Amino acid sequence: MTRIALLDYGMGNLHSAAKALEYVGATVDVTNDPKLVAQADKIVFPGVGAMRDCIQGMKEAGIDEVVRQAVFNKPVLAICVGMQALMQHSEENGGADALGIFKGQVKHFPEIAPLKVPHMGWNQVHQTDPTHPMWKDIAQDSRFYFVHSYYVEPEDLNLVAATCEYGLNFCTALHQENLFATQFHPEKSHTAGLQLLKNFVEWNI
Repeated sequence: MTRIALLDYGMGNLHSAAKALEYVGATVDVTNDPKLVAQADKIVFPGVGAMRDCIQGMKEAGIDEVVRQAVFNKPVLAICVGMQALMQHSEENGGADALGIFKGQVKHFPEIAPLKVPHMGWNQVHQTDPTHPMWKDIAQDSRFYFVHSYYVEPEDLNLVAATCEYGLNFCTALHQENLFATQFHPEKSHTAGLQLLKNFVEWNI
């Protein structure tokens, strides 16, 4: 059975993500222990709250460097602020540095009436490469659940795995080799979300 390290660095309740991963067949360790993370088959890197707090929590838990190493040697799924943290810099908190694994920025949604910020609720996700194994058995333009005020703008558009429309067309998923990242919350996205998590559990790099 696939053993997944669900990273716990003090940024919110991880219960729903852990239960969803267990439901689709994984053994889950909710942990901030670098040894357990290193021993896991795969890593889920969640994130809620503000970018500055996210990065600080990772550094205090001693897992920021573990994440940097993991994204190059085992399957990693980053979710929400976890995805944003992969970039270089965020506009949040008046400007905050992120992990800098990929070149790019995290930007605040512009005020476009009548749309509200944060972008909250269900929205269609358009896959840029439906053949990617993480999209297996997920219909094009399936709806996923979002809660965010900031979006990712990577420099390399080849990283974009999916887009979404909310006042503008923005990147909602990233992929590179063994890494996949989503702005939406698969653990809160019912059937399509559970299928994506199942695909991650079964993903052979």
